[in-house]
Amino acid sequence: MKASDSIKVHLGQRVKLLRLQVGLSQEAFADRCGLDRTYISGIERGVRNPTLEVLYIIATGLSIDLPTLFAFDHSV
Repeated sequence: MKASDSIKVHLGQRVKLLRLQVGLSQEAFADRCGLDRTYISGIERGVRNPTLEVLYIIATGLSIDLPTLFAFDHSV
């Protein structure tokens, strides 16, 4: 596994955790963000490599800032 794959997996796990804490389904969250549900699914599974702009949209959809989005445990 490449390092870039690992960071995508960690980010995806973080997005999913935060989305679930807010109580949103993937579909409801995707609608809130103006993104496709399958794209959110790909991010959460670690197979998508979202741009900084998309990460900002996700953070905004979760009502958090970017540093909070990236506050995940690197040892997982």
